[in-house]
Amino acid sequence: MSVALITGGSKGLGRALAAGLAERGWDLVLDARSDGPLREAAGELRSRFGVRVTAVAGDVAKAGHRAELAAAARELGGLDLLVSNASALGAEPLVRLAELPEEGLRRALETNVVAALGLVRETLPSLRASAAGSVVVVSSDAAVEPYANWGGYGASKAALDQLAAVLGVEEPGLRVWSVDPGDLGTELYAAAVPEDLAPRPRPESVVPAFLELLDRRPASGRWTAGALLSGAGER
Repeated sequence: MSVALITGGSKGLGRALAAGLAERGWDLVLDARSDGPLREAAGELRSRFGVRVTAVAGDVAKAGHRAELAAAARELGGLDLLVSNASALGAEPLVRLAELPEEGLRRALETNVVAALGLVRETLPSLRASAAGSVVVVSSDAAVEPYANWGGYGASKAALDQLAAVLGVEEPGLRVWSVDPGDLGTELYAAAVPEDLAPRPRPESVVPAFLELLDRRPASGRWTAGALLSGAGER
């Protein structure tokens, strides 16, 4: 049985991806900071799909919590897929760089980059032992486009892209993919730009793109969900 660890798994894209994998029979370790919503999500997935789901609430920026997540995966039999989806904006709502608090930037970097590397370090033995060991980091178009107000968050996602690219070179036995899911109707986006009330696609709409990666297992690299859904190449 395949096992996935998904951070930020109680809502939004993380929860949608968890459901997509559970529907395929994957067992799951899910992380989120809020215990109640996380347990609710885990219970729903267990009842709907009959898979094992371990819920571990905590802050992924804390080393002790990351160790707990890795241990939970080992208890399920190992780890085949690590998804670093948990993200911090740095400021809510987003602000220009001139107003961005240094502590906010540190928080974005700790959650979006340092925690992602920490989880890789904790889970590498299990991932290397899997015949299909894979790492997915959730990126953003803000990593490659200079959007006003998105500088701190975009810088953290650009760093995450580079981390994933180097990991793919250093760990040729794994697949390491950075995925930009595109604009989605999530709480994270609403917190970033609360005045933007335009409708956006639901997170479930891009789950097939992530599943396409797992099915095709292309070389490590950066992808957009749109390219994967259209059958186009890597970005």
